[in-house]
Amino acid sequence: MSKNIHINSPNVKYTETHIVSRYSYHTSSVQRDGKKIIVTPRTTEMTFCTERRVPRLGVMLVGWGGNNGTTVTAAVLANKLDLTWRTKTGLKKANYFGSFLQASTVCLGSGLEGDVNVPFRDILPMVHPDDIVFDGWDISSMDLGSAMERAAVFDWSLQEQLRPLMSSMKPRASIYIPKFIAANQKSRANNVLTGTIAEQVEQIRADIRDFRQSSGVDKVIVLWTANTECFCDVRPGVHDSAKNILAAIQSGAEVSPSSLFAVASILEGCAYINGSPQNTFVPGVVELAVQRGVFIGGDDFKSGQTKIKSVLVDFLVSAGIKPTAIVSYNHLGNNDGMNLSAPQQFHSKEVSKSNVVNDMVQSNPILYKPGEKPDHCVVIKYVPYVGDSKRAMDEYTSEIMMGGTNTIAMHNTCEDSLLASPIILDLVMLTELCQRVTIRPQGEEDFQSFHSVLALLSFLLKAPLVPSGTPVVNAFFRQRACIENILRACLGLPPQNHMLLEHKLQRDFLPLYDKHIVNMAAMEKVAVTNGNHIALKNGFCAHENDVAHAI
Repeated sequence: MSKNIHINSPNVKYTETHIVSRYSYHTSSVQRDGKKIIVTPRTTEMTFCTERRVPRLGVMLVGWGGNNGTTVTAAVLANKLDLTWRTKTGLKKANYFGSFLQASTVCLGSGLEGDVNVPFRDILPMVHPDDIVFDGWDISSMDLGSAMERAAVFDWSLQEQLRPLMSSMKPRASIYIPKFIAANQKSRANNVLTGTIAEQVEQIRADIRDFRQSSGVDKVIVLWTANTECFCDVRPGVHDSAKNILAAIQSGAEVSPSSLFAVASILEGCAYINGSPQNTFVPGVVELAVQRGVFIGGDDFKSGQTKIKSVLVDFLVSAGIKPTAIVSYNHLGNNDGMNLSAPQQFHSKEVSKSNVVNDMVQSNPILYKPGEKPDHCVVIKYVPYVGDSKRAMDEYTSEIMMGGTNTIAMHNTCEDSLLASPIILDLVMLTELCQRVTIRPQGEEDFQSFHSVLALLSFLLKAPLVPSGTPVVNAFFRQRACIENILRACLGLPPQNHMLLEHKLQRDFLPLYDKHIVNMAAMEKVAVTNGNHIALKNGFCAHENDVAHAI
């Protein structure tokens, strides 16, 4: 948290260890009585408590030697070392563009100069990506320097600077069960664990403990960025409860590698995030996480085509336009594309990409009858030549007024790993922050944490995992507003409502400044008052009274 941000309110208290805020949470309860809709506003007083100390964070990646794993590790190194490199378009400098926590802003409110926007990362005390320590597993034994070259994501002049450091990093042996990933991955699998399934899970747990001790980190978060698996058949007596899945591991029953890593992480008290689309979080894994009070989050990074879809469909439906057909085509040439060329692995991805519009469609019963939804087709092809530079082509066909048709066609070149890597950073930083936030609703004695199924991560994921019985939100701006407003609540600030009533009425009703916190020299600035609009020669518009004051 920026030390320059201080909340001037009796509802916020700063101690050496915590930020404590009193917050009024406003909701509306809605009931239907025939054709009548009854809305009852409700207010719940809550206390938010945020631990100020930022721990040293370790992140263990499953699939560390893949394109995403090498890219995010190398990017953090490049930023930490403040590296620059030359390309044919000029000098480039390391940055965290694409990370909403590091490279986007939040409006705190208005001042004499208008809206005051600050970096998202400055709202509350957060881990900085430069300080993250990486480790992980991979079925390939290739060191990260060679894996970075194989991925061909970074310019060569940058790779040359990073190679000495990256080459010293080698992934730990991983769990490999051939049936869950494409057969074309077999040639990479030279760094795999042996022994029974139970023994392999114990080794993963031992690896986590070893990393925590040897690196000196305070916390470890485990994230799956390995190959997409085929869907696991959820069988009664095996995957349906925490007790059964632990027994299944001991007996050697069929459990997917991603679920095995999840179980190992949960047993070690480490949050676990699934960045691929398969059904890692079978009921038994979810129950185990809830029992142990460990955060889990998923599924599937929302980076390119699907992120745009969550924006565009939200826009169309909110504008009263009815999308009737959405056709999405992709081709890519990295190892992810190679693995997805197998039908069973593609099906996992197809499911996660197809469900992204559901909540937006269901929100508008004027456009869609019960059960009605747009035709939605997703195609992914493997084209080796394009490498990590994925091509995405979409066509949105919508019905408009009086039987008219609107078609939007879009071509999007997504540099896959450079879009996914900042999402990986956001996921682990936001998860870690949530581990330091507790909340006490009115009438309760004890503080409680967020639910173990950390739905707050939905903004970053294609197929959000949410607690049973709770709504799934895919709409981009609703997801972002959720994160922003919860973080604002931690500071006792109201939600960002964008009403700006102080600028929309005939007379001002809010003070333009607070003499206790604003330098009086700022009073020399011209205040905005109501008046007649006149055009200025520079193309801007101002109030007549303002111009008179300025003159």
